[in-house]
Amino acid sequence: MQRLADRLDLVNQWTGMTVRWFALIMVLLQFAVVLLRYVFGFSSIALNESVLYLHAGLFMLGAGYTLLVDGHVRVDIFYAGAKNHTKARIDAFGYAVLAIPSMAALLYWTWPSVINSISMMEGAISVGGIPAVWLLKSLIPAFCILLIIQSVACLLRQIIALRSAVEDQGAQS
Repeated sequence: MQRLADRLDLVNQWTGMTVRWFALIMVLLQFAVVLLRYVFGFSSIALNESVLYLHAGLFMLGAGYTLLVDGHVRVDIFYAGAKNHTKARIDAFGYAVLAIPSMAALLYWTWPSVINSISMMEGAISVGGIPAVWLLKSLIPAFCILLIIQSVACLLRQIIALRSAVEDQGAQS
């Protein structure tokens, strides 16, 4: 199970290492947009939308990596002071009952809209914008799939932790 979890992690490690460059590109592009507008009096809807596309890509594709590095916000009323065994149970419950099913439901319910958008090559949000709303919408299933992959990897690790805790208790008895 550990080997499978490690291999699943590689998907989000690669994605995270790639998508992190979106942040730098987005900042540079936003700087260029401001410079062009206020210094040269030039404005472009496509340039403004490209910042939006990069922002969406960064957050949607980076969510699985954030889960991998445990960077998501936790509401840890009970979690912070809990023992490792209890934390593993809470995490396993969260992945198995909350994260994976909710991402599967989101994937299921948005898939027809995304396929429809791709099939008709849905155009720009605004006149003069990037003619690729289909690309923006395709981030939704990618987000779901990446989070499902990472949730499965994390769930496997929690199962391993729970098994070792049970084995440790058995050895102590």
